[in-house]
Amino acid sequence: MINKQLLQPNSIVIIGASNDTKKPGGNMLKNIISGGYSGDLSVVNPKEEKVQGIKCYSEVKEIPQTELAILAIPAKFCPDVVKILIEEKSTKAFIIISAGFGEAGENGKEWGKQIKTTVDSVNGCLIGPNCIGVITENYKGVFTAPVPQFNPKGCDLISGSGATAVFIMEAGMALGVSFANVFSVGNAVQTSVEDILEYMDTHFNPKTDPIVKLLYLETVSNPMKLLKHASSLIKKGAKIAAIKAGSTLEGSRAATSHTGAIASSDMTVRALFNKAGIVYCSSREELLSVASIFNYKKLEGKNIAIITHAGGSAVMLADELSKGGLKVPEISGPDAEKLKSFLYPGSSVSNPIDFLATGTAEQLGIIIDYCEHKFENIDAMAVVFGSPGLFDVENVYNVLSVKLEICKKPIFPVLPSVVNAQREIQSFLKKGHINFPDEVVLGKALSQVFNTPEPTSEKITLPNIDVQKIRSVIDNASEGYLNANQTEKLLDAAGISRVMEIVENSKEAIIIAMGAMDFPVVMKVVGPLHKSDAKGVILNITSKEEVSKTFDFLMKIDSATAVMVQPQLAGLELFVGVLKEPNFNHTILCGLGGVFIEVLNDVSAGLSPISKEEAEKMVKSLRGYKLIQGARGQEGANEAIFVDIIQRLSVLVAAAPEIIEMDINPLIGTQRAITAVDARIKIG
Repeated sequence: MINKQLLQPNSIVIIGASNDTKKPGGNMLKNIISGGYSGDLSVVNPKEEKVQGIKCYSEVKEIPQTELAILAIPAKFCPDVVKILIEEKSTKAFIIISAGFGEAGENGKEWGKQIKTTVDSVNGCLIGPNCIGVITENYKGVFTAPVPQFNPKGCDLISGSGATAVFIMEAGMALGVSFANVFSVGNAVQTSVEDILEYMDTHFNPKTDPIVKLLYLETVSNPMKLLKHASSLIKKGAKIAAIKAGSTLEGSRAATSHTGAIASSDMTVRALFNKAGIVYCSSREELLSVASIFNYKKLEGKNIAIITHAGGSAVMLADELSKGGLKVPEISGPDAEKLKSFLYPGSSVSNPIDFLATGTAEQLGIIIDYCEHKFENIDAMAVVFGSPGLFDVENVYNVLSVKLEICKKPIFPVLPSVVNAQREIQSFLKKGHINFPDEVVLGKALSQVFNTPEPTSEKITLPNIDVQKIRSVIDNASEGYLNANQTEKLLDAAGISRVMEIVENSKEAIIIAMGAMDFPVVMKVVGPLHKSDAKGVILNITSKEEVSKTFDFLMKIDSATAVMVQPQLAGLELFVGVLKEPNFNHTILCGLGGVFIEVLNDVSAGLSPISKEEAEKMVKSLRGYKLIQGARGQEGANEAIFVDIIQRLSVLVAAAPEIIEMDINPLIGTQRAITAVDARIKIG
């Protein structure tokens, strides 16, 4: 529970402070002193009389009443010290930088539990243990370096890793990214990243609080809390970017379905971030590039003008923007020809606008003015300007600095010459600007920001389904995969159209049940998990004689228990699936079906409940979307029905949260209908 004593303490004690600034307790004290903390500061160290000029107490019982305690002592002593501080010194906030807790074994876990119980008993706040500390406007409570100067317009940083927080700050400061509040939660025994985000949300003032929030998550302990408060903050005007480390690990889950084989925790995390409006980042470099983009004017359209004197960089940036769905449109017409007259012979204005290595600051200013006022099809500019080391580029960067302030369209400066133009870049950064030293990283990050959707509405209209019928099936089912009859009942109750099918373990029974069923039909073995792999799917059966022979063949397959017969439908093969990750709502997946689901791995994911707009975006984001629309004279599938099925799955898993894996593969789609042909549902 974040409290005032943590954020604005009138008094701080450092237990384990040292005169040796190479030790955590020593450097923590040094940073607090040099950071200008104005409250009462106490230290405890039984071996010293004074520590860095401050009177030193030999034990905790001797110190005055203290609001915040920072512990830099061995883990085994922390529980008793915390108890004394709470009972005798009215302490309500704690930062424990000591290691040796949950990460070190059972004893450490128990010490962490004891401390949490003690702090919770007085509604106190505990940060850590095993963290680097906290930076606020009031004090610099970290034992690491560098310590960024607090900037109320900088980025709030919340990190599950102390070292990573340091690396982010180091790299960010070199780019011109500034920081405000920094929280390193460490083991997060009491206070998690989500808890800090909750506090920022419930106390958010868009006029005074930092707008940009950067998160580094090693675990998502409470996905729904993260979703709720990130969405709320973004709706209030904040901007959030996050890294989730370790999200591609699939753990020990057995992949017994197509969904289990292709889905990963990463898909679920991305779906959560998309739903919340959080920009997903895969590295510190990308996180800081997104933070830099957040600090410039908002990109409102897809069309980017690349202004450069370096052709290769322009090509790489154009490629990356194009991959991300942004455009580098051609610039032509009378205004383009007029602009060309101001540039040296050999310059190009078609976009990228290349004004050569000899281009001047004056020419750059003219180009930017034309993009700002004349070229209406341009939404933003990326200026790539380095130095071969032959001349001073400060005039160029001065012009760029002015244009950044006065232009309404966003300008993104790529200044790659961090050695040749080091002095000029530092001068540029000191004016409050941020540099993107790599054009490809900028292109990727810009696409990520532009393509991240707004937070979804809390009011979602969903299709009606027969919840009572669904519960009657689930409540009477055993763990594991449902049988064919149970699966059919769930699909019917969810309103998902399915193909007629006959399942029998007797040849005579199958032929009688088929009656006047139209040929061709498809026959499938029942029993093996993956029918295709077992050569258990036979197509284009055109007579009852073939039915008889095929039945005999299929029943000889290992694990065969019966045979299924279905009318053979023609159309585009589609796929939908469900996966339940621990603590998360269900992840719903869609893509092309049949064998393509594993060959192409062209899948998009959303976190339930899924709105119509979310489902539409899922379908449209598929690389194979043109096939769904219909391509090269081939009939596509009814997109509206596909979207409806995705939503119905979302409602189904809400009614039956016991579903942990589900495939409908394939769905056969035409413009008239989409029909489920094969479905598997696993409950647990």
